Amino acid sequence: MLVKKNSGELIPYNPNALKRSLTKSGAKKEEVEDVFEKISKDLYEGITTRELYRTAFQYLKDYRSSYAARYSLKRALRDLGPEGYYFEMWFARVMQAAGYETIHSETVQGNAVTHEIDVVAAKENQLIFCECKFRNDEEAKISVTTPMYFLSRMKDVEQHTYHFFGRDMKPSKGYLVTNAYLTTDSIEFANYYGIGLISWDYPENKSIKYLVDNAGLYPVTCLTTLTDEQEKILLSKDCILVKDLVQNQKILDSLNLSKEIMDAVLEEANDLLAIENFSCEIE
Repeated sequence: MLVKKNSGELIPYNPNALKRSLTKSGAKKEEVEDVFEKISKDLYEGITTRELYRTAFQYLKDYRSSYAARYSLKRALRDLGPEGYYFEMWFARVMQAAGYETIHSETVQGNAVTHEIDVVAAKENQLIFCECKFRNDEEAKISVTTPMYFLSRMKDVEQHTYHFFGRDMKPSKGYLVTNAYLTTDSIEFANYYGIGLISWDYPENKSIKYLVDNAGLYPVTCLTTLTDEQEKILLSKDCILVKDLVQNQKILDSLNLSKEIMDAVLEEANDLLAIENFSCEIE
């Protein structure tokens, strides 16, 4: 059976890949099997990946909202758009979870021109400049021209000393971060020239999807119990992560929720954060 991607390309249906994605939702083995069987009955030749996702999402949500929330992580990251400002704020929080001090949207002077740095991060005497590339297209790929461009920017600033977080430092590394995928050329170029990479699925043990699940760094846009508008209100109040919501539950007062919905939101949020060992390592 063939499945149609958003691009219109037809690809073979991969039941094992579907099972793996369902398992990552946190659902129990028997629940995964049940959802998989239900989805299998709804399949037809040429079904779109979007419809397949919606079907799986709904069946998982019928079991538990937090299952659907984990399953919808890629969509939730796109919902941090459309401009990418909140994606930068989210990644700054990822770096904080890894032990870095961070600020975002800083302008620095290079040899030739000024540069806006999306996220500046520091730990001890290590100073990292991060370039965030946000994409709304779920199948988007970052081509080799992007790390080429970023390398030229890093070359322009690498010999300068900057004062951040109360100390003077030179940039020790640049990171290119994206919620999209990377082409093979972009990975090979970046690795050769020492540019750090973090994308949706690369590197395997430090990718966005790995870091989020491993350290509970879910954006509030994951929550299935809130509307898109309610999520935007929380983002505008610097409530970027689900854990922000749990730690400051009073912020929900701004949404004028009923007690029933508020309880459902907090239950989903706490379920998402039910991880035994939080760990976030970038380097």
